[in-house]
Amino acid sequence: MQDQQRFLKLIENTRYPVQIIFAGKPYPMDYAAIGTFDRLVNESKKYKNVAVLVGYELTLSKRLKQAADIWLNNPRVPREASGTSGMTAAMNGGVNFSTHDGWIPEFINHGHNGFVVPAADYHHMQPHQQDEYDLNQLYAILENQILPTYYDEYDTWRQIMKNAMRDVRYQFDSNRMTHEYYEQLY
Repeated sequence: MQDQQRFLKLIENTRYPVQIIFAGKPYPMDYAAIGTFDRLVNESKKYKNVAVLVGYELTLSKRLKQAADIWLNNPRVPREASGTSGMTAAMNGGVNFSTHDGWIPEFINHGHNGFVVPAADYHHMQPHQQDEYDLNQLYAILENQILPTYYDEYDTWRQIMKNAMRDVRYQFDSNRMTHEYYEQLY
C-alpha cells in the first residue's frame, strides 16, 4: 500500500481481479509493525477485495495455506525468519512469491516453482532504497508475470503449483536436515 496509485490499479483490475488477505502477528513490542498492521486493518475496510485477518495462530495459518493461490512473503533482506509458512503453503499448492531471502534462494526457480524478486546489492542500499526496489519489482512481477500466467495460462500455472509441491517435498524433508546436521555440524 506504499504506492497507493499502483495498489488501486491492482485491486481495481477487472481483467485480472485479485483478492488480498493480509494475515500476521506483529511482535508485542514492535510498535512500528503494530502501527503498520493497524493501518492495514483500517485501509482494508475501504475495499471489498482486501481483508486483514487478526489472531494469526496455527488454525488460521493452516486454513490460509490450504486456500492460497499466491503466498506472498516480502521481508526486508536479510531479516527473514525460518520460512516454514512458505514451505507448508507450497506443500498445499500455494505458489510462493518472495524477496530473495531466507529459504527462498535455495528453493525458488523463478517461473518454474514460484516467483522471486531478483536479488539486489542490498548491502549498498539504504533501507528506503531497498524497500522501493523490492516494491517496484514486486508489482512488476505480479502485473506482468504472475497474474497473466494465472488467468491466461492455466496449464502453466497448474504445472508451477505441481512443481512447487514436488520440489519442496524433496528439498526440505527431515532426511535432508538429518544429513546436513551430521555432515556439517558433527
